Amino acid sequence: MADPVVIVANLACWGTVVVVWIAGALYNARRAPRERIRAQSRPIYPGAATFLVCSIVLIFSRGFLQAVLVDEWWVRVLGVALLVLSTGFALWARYSLGTSWSVGAEVGGDRRLRTGGPYAVTRHPIYTGLLGMLVGSMLLGGLGQSIALVAAGLVVFEVKIHIEEQLLMATFPDEYRAYRARVPQLVPGVGILHRVRMRA
Repeated sequence: MADPVVIVANLACWGTVVVVWIAGALYNARRAPRERIRAQSRPIYPGAATFLVCSIVLIFSRGFLQAVLVDEWWVRVLGVALLVLSTGFALWARYSLGTSWSVGAEVGGDRRLRTGGPYAVTRHPIYTGLLGMLVGSMLLGGLGQSIALVAAGLVVFEVKIHIEEQLLMATFPDEYRAYRARVPQLVPGVGILHRVRMRA
């Protein structure tokens, strides 16, 4: 698959997500209710530190990661498919939240726990979609140095998920506990595999 296809696919998918996120944030700034339930502790966002460390790793391990480069057409086709599907999933999840969406760990909007639609697939479908997009872009580029970016993204998502789940447990103690028991955190299908293994 030619490099222009890689560039166009990445720009189209990531560009769409950025535009939708900005438009949604502007809409919420005008329409969302002002009263929100926020996390008690001030969250520490390790994003900058994680990506700084990732950049250092990229610089000093260039030779090693370049050795992992895979230039096979089927890997890139798989990457395109995963990138497009994950983009759609992330957008679906963002749309489902409506005015309840926020950058930080907050419960706002209509203040109800979402458990349907994409939230029946994973508890954090936006992060699932974004992680899938990172992996899709990595495959589309033939692995290589982008492996470190996927790892960094996973670390950032897991830290944010931990903060958000503490808030959700405090806000919806019984409902969220039952929801967490039946729906996987980030990877679709993990709950099904766990239940099958428990029955065996």
